[in-house]
Amino acid sequence: MAEEPGKVALQDIGRARVLDGRTTDVARARERSRRSRLRVVALVLLPIFLALSVRAALTRAGLPGVHLPAGDARYLPALVLVVLLGMVLLGPLLGAGRSPHVLYRPGEIDVGFADVRGAAMMVDEAVKTLNLFLAHTTFTREMGGTSRRAILFEGPPGTGKTHLAKAMAAEGGVPFLFVSASAFQSMYYGQTNRKLRSYFKALRKYARNEGGAIGFIEEIDAIGAARAGMGGRSEGISGVVNELLVQLQSFDQPTWARRLVGKLVDAVNAWLPVHRQIRKPPPPHANILVIGATNRATDLDPALLRPGRFDRKIYFDLPSRSARREILDYYLAKKAHEPELDDEAKRESLAAMTIGHSPVMLEHLLDEALVWALRRGGDRLSWNDIQQAKMAEQIGLGQPVEYTEQERRAIATHESGHATVAWLVGKGRKLDVLSIVKRGTALGLLLHSDTEERFTRTKSEIEALIQIAFGGMAAEELFFGAAGSGVASDLKAATDAACQMVGALGMGSSLISLDTVDAVGGRNLAAKVLGSDAAREEVDDVLRRMKSAATTMLDEHRHVVEALRDALLERHELVGDEILEVIAGALPGGTTAGAQSAGAQRDGTAHGGPGHSGSRPVGAHRHSAERGAATAG
Repeated sequence: MAEEPGKVALQDIGRARVLDGRTTDVARARERSRRSRLRVVALVLLPIFLALSVRAALTRAGLPGVHLPAGDARYLPALVLVVLLGMVLLGPLLGAGRSPHVLYRPGEIDVGFADVRGAAMMVDEAVKTLNLFLAHTTFTREMGGTSRRAILFEGPPGTGKTHLAKAMAAEGGVPFLFVSASAFQSMYYGQTNRKLRSYFKALRKYARNEGGAIGFIEEIDAIGAARAGMGGRSEGISGVVNELLVQLQSFDQPTWARRLVGKLVDAVNAWLPVHRQIRKPPPPHANILVIGATNRATDLDPALLRPGRFDRKIYFDLPSRSARREILDYYLAKKAHEPELDDEAKRESLAAMTIGHSPVMLEHLLDEALVWALRRGGDRLSWNDIQQAKMAEQIGLGQPVEYTEQERRAIATHESGHATVAWLVGKGRKLDVLSIVKRGTALGLLLHSDTEERFTRTKSEIEALIQIAFGGMAAEELFFGAAGSGVASDLKAATDAACQMVGALGMGSSLISLDTVDAVGGRNLAAKVLGSDAAREEVDDVLRRMKSAATTMLDEHRHVVEALRDALLERHELVGDEILEVIAGALPGGTTAGAQSAGAQRDGTAHGGPGHSGSRPVGAHRHSAERGAATAG
């Protein structure tokens, strides 16, 4: 047999790359386990080989061999029937306590650390945790440390928690036991605990046979939710949490062979004096790493998060702009696309307009764009396909609406007003889509995005967003003398933004924050601000000033509004540079110098709380209809 792999160097454990799989403690343990299995097989086959050899020798010598009586064959059907009945009666009961996990071997996982994009910090922490797992014996022997037994992945859905866990198992070359926490739950009392014990028993078995094993529990809050006091959760649910806590502390348990040896040692020690008693063999170390995933870590029982259990938490946030760019580059390399999408500016623009998208959402967006490419008869996605997929994802599919001529002009004028104000005041923003195609409840819309990743807003920037929201209403009043019912969502967005300024951001005359929890646990800031006479007057003053500014701007740039309106009436939808081309054609000299841009909020709503630290930029303005009715100007 080949020699065992060499030892791992201690200084390599803390580096940001995975250890060589041939030199780790896991590889050494796997080799020892392989040799042990070969010895067991040899011991089992040896008696059979000897028996067959003896029988062959007796046959050659002409001596009678050993045979079963011929009449015993009549009992065979009854024996088979008894076995089948036993399986039918006892099978469900025995199977109810089986571990519900799905086993993945390293060769079955097609994900590695190179496939985890846009999560450099999480990958770095995962690599270092994996190295401790792979070199646990070296770490303990030379430094006296104890490697981590469990880590918690927390973050919004679709941010790559399962993806990274699979990559860890593949890179580590160990079995990966995937299970959903809800699969442990059973209608029979006590069976949930039994399934938990079976799962950890399977982990210990694979860890001893393969040198290590990684267990992944999806949505662990389903079985690890915090226990309540008297009158709270039922005893059964508390018992499940208790069982999970016990199993997380019971990795090193003796095998059945060692338990048998232990009983023999105990029997012998009962006859021996204390100073001559035989020491029982210690339980073998089971190199297990349990990974729990949840998007509600605050719901977990505190005992699960103490040292020795899930004592290391890795948070998966929504990717930043540079991370989204990296993820998009990775997925676009696998998908057929037009050469225009290889342009650096297009890639950067795509990363900017997908703020708030998780990695899964980014892949889904590109897949939807491929569907749009098929619908138009293409064999690869284009920039326009991505825009169409993004609008369908955020707002809904476009629907044919038989507008009257007056309604078409009113909606086109309304959206052109938004776009003109956004072009004039939206510093650091770019126009994405201008449309009068009905999507969902929106009869028309303007989507605009930040040119750079932003997490905070200045007072002037929030005021600019309010002015953009009033652009549609001001345009209708200028061109038709009065605004229609389509301004409802714009007024709500503007009011919410003004309430944020006055009641939460200290941008009004008072520094008192009204963004506090009330007696029933609510946080309706707008209701609190509008419930105060002084704050209400200040909000109304902000809204009137912003509307007046928007009206003045549009009055001075009527030609831009008219150009955009006419283009919408002709083409129904303008995307990206098409908007700026129309504006350039309406300006003296045909240039859009000084023009700014704008961006769509992930959920497509207008002005959902701008200005908060860490808030997402917003910018979707809709010409809305009540109960699907068209809104006349």
